[in-house]
Formats: sequence, structure tokens, C-alpha cells
Amino acid sequence: MMARPYWKGYLKLSLVTCPVNMSPATSESEKVRFHTLNKETGNRVVSQYIDSVTGKPVKDGNEAKGYARGENDYVILTEDDLDAVALDTVKTIDIEKFAPAESIEWVYLEKPHYLMPDDAVGNEAFAVIRDAMEADKVVGISKLVVGRREKAVVLEPRDEGIVLWSLRFGDEVRPEEAYFEDIDDEADPDLVPLVQQLIKKKIKRWSPDMVSDPIQENLLKLIEEKKKALKPKKKTAKAKEAPASNVINIMDALRKSVADELKSRKAG
Repeated sequence: MMARPYWKGYLKLSLVTCPVNMSPATSESEKVRFHTLNKETGNRVVSQYIDSVTGKPVKDGNEAKGYARGENDYVILTEDDLDAVALDTVKTIDIEKFAPAESIEWVYLEKPHYLMPDDAVGNEAFAVIRDAMEADKVVGISKLVVGRREKAVVLEPRDEGIVLWSLRFGDEVRPEEAYFEDIDDEADPDLVPLVQQLIKKKIKRWSPDMVSDPIQENLLKLIEEKKKALKPKKKTAKAKEAPASNVINIMDALRKSVADELKSRKAG
């Protein structure tokens, strides 16, 4: 199911402009989520903003942002104040620079979004920008305001659309030298070919099936067991037999693995 766009604006390159919309490329809505409950009553717990002096709940209309200039001394900023300092990048992605596609290091990539034309009129301008970047194997560098924070972004042509990645700023990425400087520069040259053989045997074309969340799967199983436990138990004439054990003898497993490996070598 396609997610609804959460941002709409314009993609601009010099005099070429087109209306676009943007949607998150990833989703966590399928993840197991919990509500906080009162264990004794089973009722949900409601969170509220409480005035630290009066101890009374604060109404939504009275909430404001505060910048601390001293102890218990704040400069209050309203929604109108924050809107007044909004940047042009709130509604426009203006591509000002380009970089070779392979030059962007993964560590700077933060979150992907799908960028697409917002109406049929903008299709041609969008396609021209996309295809030109694809032909030159470059990505566009720009800025965008999301949630009142200006983020650096990179635009990567992908199939018929564009993937917009939010980027971490340079000072947000820790220098790798501080972590890697004590590691040996070279590995044992006799061992490298052996590891290369192992790698070649395990190489497969990337598929999303290669990664899974075992905790998520175990949570779903646990929840299903809990749901079954809440249902009234049916009376049975006699007790069911105990299920067969799933415990596998590790020596048997190893012997089987070795035998399979020898068979595959003979067959090769």
C-alpha cells in the first residue's frame, strides 16, 4: 500500500521547476507496538504535560517552545514566531551542487524518501532532471526543511523516480581514524585466499529476504500464545501426546554438514 505524501513543494534546477511530493521509503508500522498499561487494572496510562510549579496539566493551546537563558528563565517562542523564521527550503528543493554518485559514503546517508511529480504538468521537467543525473552518474546535493530543521539532502535517480536521502552533517559523523588506527594494516597473505574462497561460496544476489528481525518474529509468536491462553480451554477426552523434541544433536548436525559438503565436491 502506497503511503500518503507528507511533504509537497517544488524541485528546482536553475530555471527548471516542477511540483513534487515526497513519501518515506521505509515504514515501521508493521512492527509490534505496545501501549503502557496499569498492570493492576489493565487500563491504559495517559501521559500529560504537567506545569512543574503548579502541578496542573497544561492545555495544548498553552504549550510553547522555550529557550533557556538562565535558571528558570526562558525566552518563549510561539508557533507564529517559528513560522516567521522559516527558510525558503520549507517548500523548495533547489539543487545547487552535484557530486559523483559513488563519492557519497554510506555513513552520511540517514533516511530515504521517494520523490515524484505532484501532477502530470511537472512530469517532463522532473524526467529531464532525473535522466540528466542518471546519464552523468551524479547525484544532486540540496537542502530541505523537515520538522522546522534544515537538513542536507542528496537526490539519487532511481528507475522512474528519485530517491531523496537526508544526510548527516559533517560534524555528526565521527572520524573513523579514532577507531581504526590500532588495527593491523595488513592481514596474513596466506589466509586471505582461504577467506576469499569462503566468501565466493556464500555470495548471492541481494534480496530483502536476507535480513529479518528475529525479535519481531518471537514477539509475534509470544503474543499469539498469550492470545490463545486467554481463550477458554476445551475439555478433551484424553491428554494429547507431548510434541516431538526440536533439539538437534550438534554432532549429528556437523556430520551431516560435512557429508553434504563432500557430496557437493564430488558432484562438482
